[in-house]
Amino acid sequence: MIAVISADLLSSSSYPKDLLEKVIITLNKEFESIEKTSKEDSGFRIFRGDSFQGVVHEPSEALTLALLFKTAINRLHLKGINGNKAFKREADLRMAIGIGTYDFKRESILESNGEAFQFSGRTLDEMKKENRKLKLKTSDDNLNEEFNTSFFLFDTLSDKWSTASAEVIYYLLKGFKETEIADELGISQSAVNQRKKAAGWDAIEVLIARYQKVISEHFSNGK
Repeated sequence: MIAVISADLLSSSSYPKDLLEKVIITLNKEFESIEKTSKEDSGFRIFRGDSFQGVVHEPSEALTLALLFKTAINRLHLKGINGNKAFKREADLRMAIGIGTYDFKRESILESNGEAFQFSGRTLDEMKKENRKLKLKTSDDNLNEEFNTSFFLFDTLSDKWSTASAEVIYYLLKGFKETEIADELGISQSAVNQRKKAAGWDAIEVLIARYQKVISEHFSNGK
């Protein structure tokens, strides 16, 4: 069993050239980081200029990875070099996580196929009509219903983020402590804590923990 994340940039045709360049550079850096820490090739690649897809070999980690991609993009802005201020988000992603079998392996992930790819790709297409930004598709309808309800609430929460909120969540997902984030951003720990609370980190942690527990019980490399 694997997870496949399929994604596209929201309203990418309206992005200024400089912002689109930032987005592509940022995504490629995240993809490189994944390859350095993964035992197996995830194959994350950008295609058509505004979409990407890749494999997560441990399905229980797919949500954390999807949120890393989201926050890495949400924190981007073109408002000068000062990254400490809060700006309205300028870039966002639509993502679908599909969990299932990996039936047809090719050297390129984009040429591979299987249940997980079909779940992810078809769900992403459906989301374009639903105004949703994050969804899960598995063979278990009860799991789909549980997490897609939670993900809808997460969409509502994250739509209120500023670039500064997204940046703090990004580093928290990376495992940074508040003091480390403060050093990284050049702000006080209390400012980090305020942004963390404003972004709803406590609720996000609960969602991630629930996802990891349930998905580990139902899907793993050994199943």
